[in-house]
Amino acid sequence: MLSRTAAQLFWMSRYLERAENLVRMLDVTHSLSLLPQSRGAMTEFAAPLAVTGTLDPYIAQNRKLNGDALFHYMALDLENPASVLSCLKLARENAHAVRGKITTEMWEAINASWLEAREMPKLGITDVSGFFDWIKERSHLFRGATFGTLQRNDAYCFIRLGTFIERADNTARLLDVKSQLIEPAVAGLAPVNLPQESASEFYAWSALLRSLSAFEAYHEVYRDALDGRRVTELLVLRPDVPRSLRACCDEIRAILPEIQALPGSMDAGREVKMLAGKLALKLEYGVIDDILDAGVHRWLTEFLAQSAHLGEAIGKAYLEAN
Repeated sequence: MLSRTAAQLFWMSRYLERAENLVRMLDVTHSLSLLPQSRGAMTEFAAPLAVTGTLDPYIAQNRKLNGDALFHYMALDLENPASVLSCLKLARENAHAVRGKITTEMWEAINASWLEAREMPKLGITDVSGFFDWIKERSHLFRGATFGTLQRNDAYCFIRLGTFIERADNTARLLDVKSQLIEPAVAGLAPVNLPQESASEFYAWSALLRSLSAFEAYHEVYRDALDGRRVTELLVLRPDVPRSLRACCDEIRAILPEIQALPGSMDAGREVKMLAGKLALKLEYGVIDDILDAGVHRWLTEFLAQSAHLGEAIGKAYLEAN
């Protein structure tokens, strides 16, 4: 497979995963901003901008920090490269470039999603939650079409690789931002109980788990009140939670050996596998006490740097012409 084709498959899946992650985050932000227990709408509205690195540009444009303005900027504004529509557009462009490497069902899912989504700003969106659900459904449709119809070859591997690199990055960023907004619980202190002032922490942790589809998993594993220590452990170290950091890194480590070495990439490929293995082992043998002792923000910052280094190594080994 040509490195250009591999790159287009890789980024097609990353942009689709990014669009889904964005609406999950915006859905939680929208819900929390409406709750009287929230720490404040301004703080909640700033979270998606902070996670995507668009807070400074947003403020520089003198935009209002409210629900309607944030939704338009993060969901529908094609001038914002981090918006949901921008991600869908870029995913479709990459899919079009590799039309011969994906199945008809995959192409129809991604093309129809873009064609319908691009008309939404003109028609107006009155049901914000409905829009979020639609994006998630379209992402699930594409992922299901990929799993059910695509041959298990290098194209399949690069699509999965892009998905899990993007998912790990999003989970780490979302947990980092949310944990800094919920200082008492993040320190691993007492469980969050509904009465009194701790209600806001309960709703914030609950919203974080729901945004990562891990709310049911938490109660299945711990069967107890929400606890910042356990939420962090679940989203970082549990191998059986699909959006946890460990689950994503385990998948990346398993995918890389399946990729056929591209011409001139064997040495670089070994380096990528080594970096992925180190990151996966760090999570496999990690313990929550060490993370809390180091500080959740500090630990996640280090993880994001290592993840970015792995992404750069993947690019050099497989996605750039040698």
